[in-house]
Amino acid sequence: MKPKVVFFLCSLFITMETSAQCAMCRAVLESEEGQTTAEGVNNGIMYLMAIPYILVAGMGFLIYWKFFRKKSNA
Repeated sequence: MKPKVVFFLCSLFITMETSAQCAMCRAVLESEEGQTTAEGVNNGIMYLMAIPYILVAGMGFLIYWKFFRKKSNA
């Protein structure tokens, strides 16, 4: 039962639309007609925010993998 709940919560967060702009940036960028600059700024913020999480998750996976690989060989 528990894995189903975790899967549901993860899929819920993945499908949510996010807006990563601060209030000041949003107010300045909303005045533009095409909104292309606002989309570019928002995508850049999301990219910069995602990289540290991916790196930490990768390091955590490597540590987890090394720990259990050594334990199974012993």
